[in-house]
Amino acid sequence: MSEPTLRRLLIHRARAIATLDDERRVLHDTSLLVHGPAVEALYPADALPPGLLEDVDEVIDARDHLVTPGLVNTHHHMFQSLTRAVPAAQDAELFGWLRTLYPLWGRLTPEMVRVSTQLAMAELLLSGCTTTSDHLYLYPNGVRLDDTIEAAAGIGMRFHAARGSMSVGESAGGLPPDTLVEREAHILADTQRLIEAHDDPGRYSLLRVVAAPCSPFSVSQDLMRESAVLARSLGTRLHTHLAENAHDVAYSQARFGKTPAQYAEDLGWLGDDVWHAHCVQLDGAGIARFAATGTGVAHCPCSNMRLASGIAPVRRMLDAGVPVGLGVDGSASNDGAHLLAEARMALLLARVGRAMEPPEVQPDGTLRHGCDLGPAEMTASDALALATRGGARVLGRDDIGHLAPGMAADLALWDLQSLSMAGAAVHDPVGALLLCASPQAAYTVVNGRVLVREGRLTMLDERGLVERHNRLARELVG
Repeated sequence: MSEPTLRRLLIHRARAIATLDDERRVLHDTSLLVHGPAVEALYPADALPPGLLEDVDEVIDARDHLVTPGLVNTHHHMFQSLTRAVPAAQDAELFGWLRTLYPLWGRLTPEMVRVSTQLAMAELLLSGCTTTSDHLYLYPNGVRLDDTIEAAAGIGMRFHAARGSMSVGESAGGLPPDTLVEREAHILADTQRLIEAHDDPGRYSLLRVVAAPCSPFSVSQDLMRESAVLARSLGTRLHTHLAENAHDVAYSQARFGKTPAQYAEDLGWLGDDVWHAHCVQLDGAGIARFAATGTGVAHCPCSNMRLASGIAPVRRMLDAGVPVGLGVDGSASNDGAHLLAEARMALLLARVGRAMEPPEVQPDGTLRHGCDLGPAEMTASDALALATRGGARVLGRDDIGHLAPGMAADLALWDLQSLSMAGAAVHDPVGALLLCASPQAAYTVVNGRVLVREGRLTMLDERGLVERHNRLARELVG
C-alpha cells in the first residue's frame, strides 16, 4: 500500500482548528493549505484565493471536524506490544514487572521487533499521533536498532529512535539478568554508528537518533557520562528513565548516595538537550534544577497508574518552567498506545492528584479543599498542549507541535459528529475531544502525506499486521 506526498492538500471548511499557537487560538470555519511537507496558509473558509479549490491535488471536507496539530509521543517501548496483559505481570509494581518480563524479552527476534514497531506506529497514527520516540534498550538474538528504523521507514511517521542500552546485570548489582546486558564499549560504538548513519537534524526531519542508556538500575555511571559526551559531540539528544517510583528513588539513594536529580546532574544529564521519562518522584529541588536547565520530562500517566508508581507533579513542573510532554510508555505497562487517551488521562489524573493534597489557607483564613482546587490543575487546553507543543519542546523541535505557515504539515482531524461527542462538540470542540471518550482520528497527516483516511490506515494492511503480530506474541510468550 502506498500514499503519495501531495503537492497541495486543502483541509477545507474545518468547523474548528485548534492551532496551539502562542495564544492557543481556535479558528472556526477555516481552511488550511498544505504545500509539500509544510503548512502554507490558513484562510477563512469563505475567503480562499481565487482558483485555489481547482489548483490543489486533494480537498478534504472538514465541515464536521476539529483539526489539531499532530500529537507527539515522547516515550515508548514498541517491542512491548508483544507482551501486553501477560497474566504474571498484571499486578506487579515496576521492579517486579521488569523481573517477570525480562526473560520473555530475552527471546525477541529481529522479526518481532520489526512487526511490533509497525503495529505500535499504526496504533499511534490511528490516535492522531504523528511524531513518536521509541526506546529500544535490549538486543538479544541479533536484534538491532536498525530493525526498528527500517520498519518505521515503511510507515511514514516522524520518528526519534532512541539507542537504549543496559550494561549492569544482576551479578553487578543491577536489575536485568546478565544475559541481557552489553559491553559498554560496544554500546558507545554502536550508538555512534547509528547517529552517524541515520540521524537527520534538518527541519522537517523524519528520523533522528538519540543516545539513551536505560536507567540508573541497569547502566553504570561511566556509561551515562560517556553517552552524554558522545551525544553532545555529535549534536543529538539524550534520554533515559528517572525517578519512576519509590523503589527507583531508594535504589539511587542506596547505590549512589544521591537523589535521582542529583545523580542525573552529576553525570551531565541535565540540560535542554535531555529528557527523562516519568519523574513521578521528582522532588522540589529536582524540579527547580530541571527548570533552570531546561531539562524535559516525558509524562506517562497511564503507565504510572498501571504500575502504581504514583502521580507525577506535572502542574508544579509546568509552573516552574520544566518542559513536559506526554508518552504512552511501553505497551506492556500501559497496554494501549492511544495518545489522545493519554492526554485525557493526564487531565483526569492531575485533578485527582490535586484533590488528594491538603487544603490551602486563603488570605481571609478560610480553607480551599483539594476538590475545589483540582479542576484548575489541568484544563482541556492544557492537556492538548502537553500532547502537542509540550512534546515538541521535549524532543527539541521547533517545526512541529502547532499549526502555522512554515510549520510541518502534521495534523489530525477528529469527527465531531460521533456518538461520543454528541451534546459536547456543539458547545466546545476542544473540550469535547479531551473530556469525552477518546475517539480514533478520522484523518492523520504526516509531512503532507495522508496516513489515516476516514479512520483507516493507508500504508498498512491492518488485519494482516494484527494476525502476524499475534502469531509472534504467542511464540514469544508461549
